[in-house]
Amino acid sequence: MKNFYLLLMTLFIGLNSYAQAIYKTIDSYKLEGERELKIQLPRNYNPDEKRSYPLIIVLDGDYLFEPVAGNIDYQSYWEDIPDCIVVGINQATTRTDDFYYDDETNFPSHNGAAFYEFMAAELLPFLESNYNTSNFRIIVGHDLSANFINYYLFKDEPIFRAYVALSPDFAPEMIGRLTQRLAILQQETFYYMATADADIKSMRASIIENNNAISAIENKNLIYEFDDFEDANHYSLVGRGIPKALNQIFTPFKPINAKEYKEKVLTFDGSPFEYLVKKYEAIEHFYGFEKTIIENDIRAIAAASNKRDDLESLKELSKLINKTYSKSMLSAYYSGMCNEKEGNLKRALQHYKSGLLLEPSQTIDKDIMLDKMYEIQDKMK
Repeated sequence: MKNFYLLLMTLFIGLNSYAQAIYKTIDSYKLEGERELKIQLPRNYNPDEKRSYPLIIVLDGDYLFEPVAGNIDYQSYWEDIPDCIVVGINQATTRTDDFYYDDETNFPSHNGAAFYEFMAAELLPFLESNYNTSNFRIIVGHDLSANFINYYLFKDEPIFRAYVALSPDFAPEMIGRLTQRLAILQQETFYYMATADADIKSMRASIIENNNAISAIENKNLIYEFDDFEDANHYSLVGRGIPKALNQIFTPFKPINAKEYKEKVLTFDGSPFEYLVKKYEAIEHFYGFEKTIIENDIRAIAAASNKRDDLESLKELSKLINKTYSKSMLSAYYSGMCNEKEGNLKRALQHYKSGLLLEPSQTIDKDIMLDKMYEIQDKMK
């Protein structure tokens, strides 16, 4: 099992070679010096496009950046999560100072307070002015940095919407303070925490205690998930926790699967097309960017429309496809399907024929268009 996860991590890092890290330095007034950043942009990133991307800040970036960036590149390639901008802060020589908190107040002080302010006052404005970031921000930490990320929750208006705490080394009083804060959140917030059976004993005990407290919170704005991994230690749990956290954070973004199709799409009070609209509106609301309809979801909504014999829903879907994929065989295929359902076989045949001149999609190619043409011609005899 351990070898499997090592292989998986190697795969992620290998995939990351297609989305190379950019090394930047930021001159910080708060930190009184320069700080090195690792930045991974999406594979097809175009600064001139209006599209914006979720921003992921990775503390302990000297060792935590690569596994996070690799997971993002891999999962976004398969459209399971959106393309994201990943930024790691190198802290190999400043870690103790950056995460320093006062022994009496247990809040950041001295260098820790400076680093805390650096994030909101300097780093985020720097990234927003240079890259197309959305307002949906994720912060990731491990050990001391996983404790530190919680301090950003105590702001009146937290600057992050999702928190990934991998084996956090909690400061005194943090558990009580964190529980109180999570209970009164006014904005939908994602919180993920993980430990393992072979985690450092003192940390594991406090993490289990904190999980019990958070699990009892009743707040619709808190989306919480916890993992206690078997056969993992303080370091190897990182490779297992990151993909689980991303899966939780981006669940609303994911393509419609068999479970969602059966339990939500088919049972939805409105039409299948209305379900699609609401799903994509929720994505824009949660993550701050508009998602282009994907082919997987097109097929699911078309199947539901056909199953419910809802021609109007199919027509609305076809209009959206024509607008989004005007140069693709998808537009001709679904336009032909609508006319075929209406009994207008001549028009359907014309659409299928026109599709031969368009670009194939993931599932619709020339052979499928020809098959539909022959099928219609047989019906017209």
